[in-house]
Formats: sequence, structure tokens, C-alpha cells
Amino acid sequence: MKVSTIGLDIAKQVFQVHGADKAGRTVFRRKLKRNEVGRLFSALEPCVVGIEASGSAHYWARMLGGLEHTVRLMAPSSSSPM
Repeated sequence: MKVSTIGLDIAKQVFQVHGADKAGRTVFRRKLKRNEVGRLFSALEPCVVGIEASGSAHYWARMLGGLEHTVRLMAPSSSSPM
């Protein structure tokens, strides 16, 4: 299966990665440490990567863009009531 879209949930130490094909079917789900992210994405063909905008999101967007991936930053959703 070919991955066309990836959701990347960035955190301080462990990142969650969810890959889907064009039909939206899950191709893989993984937990990665920071130092494993570049290795995974360099092994994949270019695809769209969605990342929630945060403090380090721009760093990851530049790094993944340098690997030919198309990065989409999304505004954080406010799910908690104030």
C-alpha cells in the first residue's frame, strides 16, 4: 500500500504517526522517538503531512519539506472549555 497522507502528532519525546492511503485506509501507526522521525520520513515517498501548529511545528515542517513532503500546519483545536 502506498501512503498518501500522514498525521504527525508531535510531542516532547514520543511522536505518534498515522499513515493512510488515498482511500483513507490506515496503512500504519507508529510511535517514534524524536531521533527516528527523519529516518522514517526519508524512507517514504513524498506525501502530505498534517501537523498541529505548536512551538516546534515549524522546525518539523521545514525538515519534512526538505525531504520533499508537503506539510500542512493546522490550528490547534480548543477542545477544553474555559
